[in-house]
Formats: sequence, structure tokens, C-alpha cells
Amino acid sequence: MMNGSITPECAMPDLATAFAKFDAVNAGDPNRLIVDGNPVPKELHYARRMTAWLGKIAPGASLALQLAARAQHIGRWTSPRGDFPMNKAGYYTWRRALYVFHANTASRILTESGFDAAIVARVGELLRKENLKTDAEMQTLEDVACLVFLENFYTDFSRKHDDDKVIDILRKTWKKMSPAGHAAALDLAKALPEDRLQLIQRALAA
Repeated sequence: MMNGSITPECAMPDLATAFAKFDAVNAGDPNRLIVDGNPVPKELHYARRMTAWLGKIAPGASLALQLAARAQHIGRWTSPRGDFPMNKAGYYTWRRALYVFHANTASRILTESGFDAAIVARVGELLRKENLKTDAEMQTLEDVACLVFLENFYTDFSRKHDDDKVIDILRKTWKKMSPAGHAAALDLAKALPEDRLQLIQRALAA
């Protein structure tokens, strides 16, 4: 039925529409990863793997959590680490600035797309990492991010840094994850190169 009080179903915002708009932003990443022999924008690949991993560990995820996962790193390359002081304080300042940037970018796109204000607000909360210790969806988002790192970036990253630094990062990453995240990570680690798996085992043994 079409009248002034009814919005046509085809005009309602949906997940596919939001994903397409998020992906259009991330397709502009000048950094490339080789995926199945082809160069792919880094943050576009990251976003798609966030969605894939969320589907694996939380198939019943809410709309807001699905949106937040896809927008986790949206436009990240526009705020490089080098724009902030190269020390510990600078690193954390950069990370906090990214959380706000990702939240604001996703919120603008979702608002322009007609999403409900409550959904937009919830996605913003998740991307700003609010209440990490008490919010179950926030914990799931953190688990997914850690799994995407382990699957896609850990091997190359770990070979560029000394073992002690990598082990320290692995331990800190492990502390961020839930028991369900730990189980998924251990299963994933079986497919890593043997020397990279051994490094994880050393990190967890101490």
C-alpha cells in the first residue's frame, strides 16, 4: 500500500546498502594487499574479513554490531600513525582519535542513508570502544578484530619485529579476548606457518 504514511519497503535502509557505502569509502585506500594473487585495497579487505569472522563467531549478531564490524577501520589510512608523536602517549592518542573518526564517519553515512537514530548511536558506541569490559557486543567486536589481525596481518607483522616485542603484543591481544575468542584464535593458529605458531605458543606458555 502506498500513501503518505507508509514508506515503501524498497526505500528502507538495509545492511547491503550500508555495506556498499562503507566499502566505497574503503575502496579508496591506496595501500594494497595481495589476496588470491590480486591487489586489493587493504581496508576493503579488512572490512570484508571483519564481516566474515563476525558471521563465524556470532551468526546472530545484531544489526548494529554487523554495521560496526564492517566500519571498524573505515577510512583509516587518512589518519596515519606518523601524524602523531612516535611514543607511547602518541600511539594511544592516535588510537583514540581513530575511534572517534571511525564512529563519526560511519554515523554520517548511516544517517544519510536513513538509518534509525538509535542504530546510528549504537554503532557509534561500538566504534568508540565504550564500556569494553561490560558490553558483550563490544567484546565480540574486539574478538573479531583480533582474529582478523591474526589471520591476515600477524605473520608479516611478526617477521618485521623481534620476538620479544611480538610476544608482548600477543599477550596483550590475548587479554583483550573472551574465552570464545581464544578458542577461535587457537583453531585459526593451526593454519599459520610453524614458526609463527611456535611464537604464539611461547606467548601463551609464560
